[in-house]
Amino acid sequence: MKQRDVAGADAAHIWHPYTQHFGAPPPIEIVKARGAYLISKDGRRILDMISSWWVTLHGHGEPSIAEAIAAQSKKLEQVIFTGFTHEPAALLAEELCAILPAGLTRVFFTDDGSTAVEVALKMAFQFWHNRGERRTKIIALENSYHGDTFGAMSTSARGIFTAPFRANLFDAVYLPGPPDGDTAGALESLLEAGPRDIAAIILEPMLQGAGGMRLWDGAMLGRVARVARKRNILLIADEVLTGFGRTGPIFAANHANFSPDVICLSKGITGGFLPLGATVATEEIFTAFSSDDRKRMLFHGHSYTANPVACAAARASLALLDESCAKRRAAIEAAHRTGMARISGHPSVKNPRVLGTVAAFDIGESADYLKPVGAELARYALERDVFLRPLGNVAYLLPPYCTTADQLEQVYDVIASFLERH
Repeated sequence: MKQRDVAGADAAHIWHPYTQHFGAPPPIEIVKARGAYLISKDGRRILDMISSWWVTLHGHGEPSIAEAIAAQSKKLEQVIFTGFTHEPAALLAEELCAILPAGLTRVFFTDDGSTAVEVALKMAFQFWHNRGERRTKIIALENSYHGDTFGAMSTSARGIFTAPFRANLFDAVYLPGPPDGDTAGALESLLEAGPRDIAAIILEPMLQGAGGMRLWDGAMLGRVARVARKRNILLIADEVLTGFGRTGPIFAANHANFSPDVICLSKGITGGFLPLGATVATEEIFTAFSSDDRKRMLFHGHSYTANPVACAAARASLALLDESCAKRRAAIEAAHRTGMARISGHPSVKNPRVLGTVAAFDIGESADYLKPVGAELARYALERDVFLRPLGNVAYLLPPYCTTADQLEQVYDVIASFLERH
């Protein structure tokens, strides 16, 4: 069979995400991936230190997930999820609810993190509508990021990601975010001032991801949750990044021992094999939609809602979150702390931080997504077969759980070498 020109077809037809194509180098063609490595057409083995945009949980090519996908695809690949159900979705929902914070019992499947957030927002707005209360405002946090669809953008921080669409977004009420301000105090002051039209607060527990890998104080997060509960405001936890062990516990909310009213999940849910999202709500929220009045149902759905093959992958991934996995995550955290101690004395390294399997530091002062130093580090690392993708001047590592201490030492060698030249 004639070999096709992948590079030529890409150059002629592909529009890549978050890419300024003008002047961009040709993308590297990846033909295979195993464990922590991406393997290119020309045989390079590149350490994937951002888990391919935070989705690859256990490692590339994890056999048990691949086998679950193959087996399911031979039985049932897809069926509309209105009026039908199937084993992979029903059992995945049951297994998710068994490990989620207490009280989250109703799973609405979506396609990705952004759509999981859209569903959470629609649930929050319509919950109050169905109860006869007009609540039209969402509280969000500075430096937040919840996705690229319009509701998700509306509740994200205003910045370069959202600037072209500003006139098309609904207004959120913003509170100071971690670690700079008293989020809980600001929330209490806002609610004491008297607004009665707040539907929900949405936040990223313990770790604000795309907003700069900013860490919460667990006590502050717990205070925010208690204020929301006391004031009868729905709390939406966006755990699209933080879910499934990224911050240590299976869910970041466990750090502060609170249960949100709604939680948004995606990214690592299938171990990085297939797209899938989930929005999980309490029974109280579900009940507000259950009625003999069809106008009270949740008017939302996706063609691939609860795709059986994706649900089978997710079940196989959940099964791997065992004690052995917890030990590997702890070993990654320990390796991060060793690596951060090694580079933290460099004058360009500011605010080194580690939470679970995530490590980050700022290169220089004043965060800026367009600062060139991040791109410089990314190029330098990639030339040495390490894939990093800094958020401007915020460098971070978010490796798959199969990553070894030796591999992380290699990555910190590259970072240290870059800093010496910077």
